[in-house]
Amino acid sequence: MDASLLLFFIAGVISISEIRPEAMKSECFKTKLEIFKLIEGEAFYFEPYTLDDPKLPDEEFMWYKNGSQIEEITTDENNEIHYHGGGLFFLNVKIANSGNYTAKHTQSSGKCTIYNAKVEVYSASYQGNLNYLAIKNSDQNKKITCPQRIKTTCENFVGNFTWYKDSNLLPGEHSSNVWVTNATKDDEGIYTCVCTWTHHHRMYNSSATRELILLEQVSHRDVEILSPTEKEQFADKGFRIKLNCSIFCGKHTTKHCDASWLVNGKEISQMDGYSQTSTTIIQEPSMNTISTATLTIEKVSAEDFQREFKCIGKGLYKGNYTILTLKQRESAFPLVIGTVCVLLICVFAVVLVKYFAIDLALLLRPYFMRGCHDKDARLYDAYVVYQSQSLDKVTEDKLSSFVTKILPSVLEDKCGYRLFIQGRDDVPGEDHLEQVEECIRQSRRLLVILTPNVGSGFEMTDKCLTSPETSDIVGFDWQVGLHHALVQTETNVILIQLGDIGPQGYTHLPPGLQHLIRESAPIKWREDSQRASAWNSNFWKRVRYLMPITPAKKNVLSGIV
Repeated sequence: MDASLLLFFIAGVISISEIRPEAMKSECFKTKLEIFKLIEGEAFYFEPYTLDDPKLPDEEFMWYKNGSQIEEITTDENNEIHYHGGGLFFLNVKIANSGNYTAKHTQSSGKCTIYNAKVEVYSASYQGNLNYLAIKNSDQNKKITCPQRIKTTCENFVGNFTWYKDSNLLPGEHSSNVWVTNATKDDEGIYTCVCTWTHHHRMYNSSATRELILLEQVSHRDVEILSPTEKEQFADKGFRIKLNCSIFCGKHTTKHCDASWLVNGKEISQMDGYSQTSTTIIQEPSMNTISTATLTIEKVSAEDFQREFKCIGKGLYKGNYTILTLKQRESAFPLVIGTVCVLLICVFAVVLVKYFAIDLALLLRPYFMRGCHDKDARLYDAYVVYQSQSLDKVTEDKLSSFVTKILPSVLEDKCGYRLFIQGRDDVPGEDHLEQVEECIRQSRRLLVILTPNVGSGFEMTDKCLTSPETSDIVGFDWQVGLHHALVQTETNVILIQLGDIGPQGYTHLPPGLQHLIRESAPIKWREDSQRASAWNSNFWKRVRYLMPITPAKKNVLSGIV
């Protein structure tokens, strides 16, 4: 090798070592790193954004690719990567060309600047993911501009623009901008601008993509206060409370819709015991924008009832406000006491009516039922019906004592009622059957005495006997009485049970009598009770309750005396 050439090679190596990045960093001004994402097979022209004139002499620049080894970039325009002045060319870029590129610009004045660029190269299938800043607005007509690096390349090399939407050619679009008029959802998508330019009689393509996203049209309006709707709100002293300030600002106006609270004109952050949270939402499907500020008072004090709480709403054009005051809630204790008293009174009244209904009725009869007595002028209050035959000695004695002594002593002597008792009140010489028929007809009640043997000593039917010859004298008054009670419904029946009815119950009785028992259960006479003969005992109260209101002898008597 020639000695001069060897010296030149050594000098070049020394010069390269002197401009390693560490030296550049300490001696020269370093610009901000620029990052570019490229598609494999396309061309790329990089011109530092701080460079006033990219057509400066090549001698002022030195371009290198940084890595494990420093690779110097040539100025030979036949190479796919070269530089001319301040501009760096990538022709038919490859994935292997990815990396950091550095230029040292040394001016004649001695001023030094370092330019840095990071290049990332991707395969063509990845192009849809390399989008520049998306276009998002609610304008009716959309302007889609080609990214600046492609636009600059086309302007410098007098290239031609071609536009694609979602890889489909947009015919007739050959400028740096594309306008979409009356945009709809169908116009959303990926728009790609391709610049075709010529360098040294060869054609190259550079492309970049942007996404178009349609936003709903924003509609601002004057702020409307949704809550609070009242000027006062009840609160309990010493308890926590939350106050909501909600406002309506329009549609899709989240950037200009704010609700907040002031307490006596002060910010919430300046006061202890108060906190505030704010949320802004867009309701669907109306798309109304609602902003809500929630004021939390941890413990309501007496001073809070004197303070002014101002709900403030701020919109794009105008604001609005409303003032709320707290009012102390009245104690619920008197209301609770009153409610409890009413309930107790009602319960007492129900118990009183349930257990003392008969006593109340008997007590109030003289005052409230003076005009309610029977006015049919019948002679007897009750016709006493009982069985006098086929009874054992014990039952017969009990029945005789009850009918002839106890029953008259209470109902007639103490209560003033008039009874017709067979065997006691018969009129000698009259036809017995006619007398029974007439006396039952003249009686206002049929008082039936049931004994354990009733119904077993003779046959009773629900029909009256058709002739005296076929009738049982003893059972005739039963049949006539049941006929009046069941068929003619002229006489009410009072059933009294003497002694226990036995295991057979009332099943042995005639159907008519069983029907009366189902309608009104018999009143049981218990002679072993200490108060059995007392006129105000439970037994006699029930009997008196079923008897006529006014005794027959107090009415105007006529007929048989």
